[in-house]
Parts: sequence; C-alpha cells; structure tokens
Amino acid sequence: MTRPASQDLHVLTVPAFHDNYLWMIHDGVYAAVVDPGDAGPVRAALEAHSLTLSAILLTHHHADHIGGVRALLDSSAAPDTVPVFGPRHDGIGEVTHPLGEGERIAVPGLALALEVLDVPGHTLGHIAYVRSTPGAHWLFCGDTLFGAGCGRLFEGTPAQMADSLAKLAALPDDTLVYCAHEYTLSNLRFAEAVEPGNGALARRVREDTARRAAGQPTIPSTVGRERATNPFLRYREQAIVASLVRAGRLQDGAAPVAAFAALRAWKNVFA
Repeated sequence: MTRPASQDLHVLTVPAFHDNYLWMIHDGVYAAVVDPGDAGPVRAALEAHSLTLSAILLTHHHADHIGGVRALLDSSAAPDTVPVFGPRHDGIGEVTHPLGEGERIAVPGLALALEVLDVPGHTLGHIAYVRSTPGAHWLFCGDTLFGAGCGRLFEGTPAQMADSLAKLAALPDDTLVYCAHEYTLSNLRFAEAVEPGNGALARRVREDTARRAAGQPTIPSTVGRERATNPFLRYREQAIVASLVRAGRLQDGAAPVAAFAALRAWKNVFA
C-alpha cells in the first residue's frame, strides 16, 4: 500500500445498532475498523470519507462486534489483502492474524503500532488494543471497560475481570478509552448509588448528561476519569465496600474480589 504524505491519525465514531460504537482509525486514505458488528455503517463511513479499508481489528466473538466482517471483506476491492486481527482463543473463524498478550502489530496502511492485552472476563478470549505513542495514548477495549462500568461476566470469573480491569487502569491517565457501547448514563446512575459522596463522579454526571442531551457521545473517556469515577475500578474504596455491606450484598471484612463480584451482581439487577 502506498502511504499518503500525511501520517496524522484520526478516530471516527461510527454508531451502529441501538448503542454500539464501531471505531474507524484512519489517516485520510486508509482505514482500520474496530469491531465491525454491522457492515452497513462502516461502508457508509468509508465512502463518505473516501477511505480504503486496510485492516479489521476484533476484540471478542459476540455478533455485534464481528457480524459485519464477512460482508466487509466481500465488498473490498482486494479482500485477500485485508487482514483480520483478533483474539487467538475466542473462536472467531474470520481471524487471519490471531493475537494474544504482549504481541505487537503494525496496522497495514497506517503508521500505527498497537500492543495486545489479554482481558478475559466478558468472554474468555477477549483482548484489547493499546496505542502507546506519547501524546496519543489510545485503548480499544471492546466490552471489558465501559464509561463508568464494565462488561457482564458471560464467560469469565469476577477474579479474571478484576485482573483485566487492573491492567487497563494501569495505563496512563490520558489514555483515551474507546469502548464499544454508549452505556455511560445508566452506569453513572449505579455509580452514584454505590459512591454518593464522590465529587468527581457528581461532576461527571453533570458533564455526561449534558453531552447526551446535546446528542454527543460520552465516549471516548480517559483512564484517569475512569479511575476517579468508575466503581468497577474503585471496588476497594471503603465507601463502596460500605455501600455493599449496607445493602446486604457483602459481609464485612470480605476479600476484595468478593466486593467486586458483589458489585457486578448488584449492577446486573440495578434499575
């Protein structure tokens, strides 16, 4: 692939379904798409911005993340030249370049290097992609970390998810968090219930509520913002533990992983 003169990279938000975000990384000529659950919005974005698809990046096997892969390949001018990167252990047949913890990839057509993290919990083989370029730290985390929340444990254990989130929380504060769903406001309602005295959380509620009222996405967030406001990164905080105990969901003195499990179980039924 011939590289354009400019190597500036941008991330387009491509809404899909009811609340999914598909992410398109591009340099004005070539584009890589993350978790294309629906081919239609991706093709429309490629056409609108005069971009050529150069790679597909997948985080896990759920249909709303991989459902558009085959159609995108079939509609590509040169489908055999479009690699499909994805988790080694999540059972995705379309993956041509299987990946796991610590591997690095150079995304074809783009001046973009990404590191892979294993983040099991939502699914057992779930991975995330990290860009570590100074001044442009990015995280594409699928359904592991959300704005003020985390994914449901469909396959993994609470301990696995807590460890996965700890990996993501260890990234630099300015890392932009490109997660796959617009769940932030409902997650914030839960966060307020379990940590009502958190001033940073109260500010975020105001700011993100205003964004949604204006029709704007709340994503990307940042790792720093999530550490300050996301209860699933703050489950060891005394205020959250006390809320769990008061609600009868945790015994006083229980291990931290029990607090995480209780928090996730509460969120599953929170209205």
